[in-house]
Amino acid sequence: MTKNVLLVGESWITSETHFKGFDSFSSAHYHTGSEPFLKAVQGDEFDVTYMPSHLAVEELPFDRAGLDRWDVILISDIGANSLLLPPDVFLRSQRRPNRLKLLRDWTHDGGGLMMVGGYLTFQGIDGSGRWHRTPVEEALPVTCLPYDDRIEVPDGFKARITGDAEHPILRGVPSDWPHALGANEIVARDGAEVLACLPDDEGGHPLLVAGEYGKGRSIAWASDMAPHWLPPEFLEWEGYPTLWLNMLRWLART
Repeated sequence: MTKNVLLVGESWITSETHFKGFDSFSSAHYHTGSEPFLKAVQGDEFDVTYMPSHLAVEELPFDRAGLDRWDVILISDIGANSLLLPPDVFLRSQRRPNRLKLLRDWTHDGGGLMMVGGYLTFQGIDGSGRWHRTPVEEALPVTCLPYDDRIEVPDGFKARITGDAEHPILRGVPSDWPHALGANEIVARDGAEVLACLPDDEGGHPLLVAGEYGKGRSIAWASDMAPHWLPPEFLEWEGYPTLWLNMLRWLART
């Protein structure tokens, strides 16, 4: 049976000012980082809905019935404020359901939740991801730091695999992973399974952590799903689609 997956986030807009002597002009660009993941998991096994960051602000459901449409939800590079402050709350001072509590409770009741690293997930750049001490953090197998948690590794690091090669998430994934360029620093909860870590010379922090929450499951992947932390060699690696499909299968209990 096809499982329904929702990917939330992984989009951004940049604004630039160009100076040419006396004159200047501005331009804006819309970017998405979802393509490598969507390509890796395409097929009949999972029906993936992609909800970019600017749409999630208002379109991520405000009720359990809406969330129950999906078996797995991935939160990737989008800050907690985007879900806490929809226009009704921020602009019109109207009360709305807290979607972070809904996501926590949805996971507890059997959903599969994953947080993917980036500049606005976990705690993120300058702490502005702001997932620390939120209801969503309660459902994750890790806790977030209360400040900027980025680990920038411009010379690259190779993950140290700490989980059993026969674990459903690691099964069929080659043990020699390509270099990544960064991650968020996270702390594994007691009882969680730490399947991969950064190398000791980069602090040995958890990179891939899986755990149970109530009747549900959750995964923390501390690096990106696309550039800039995952360079082309990682995205083209034969283990990339296997790893993502295994994580979705484990979360969906297939």
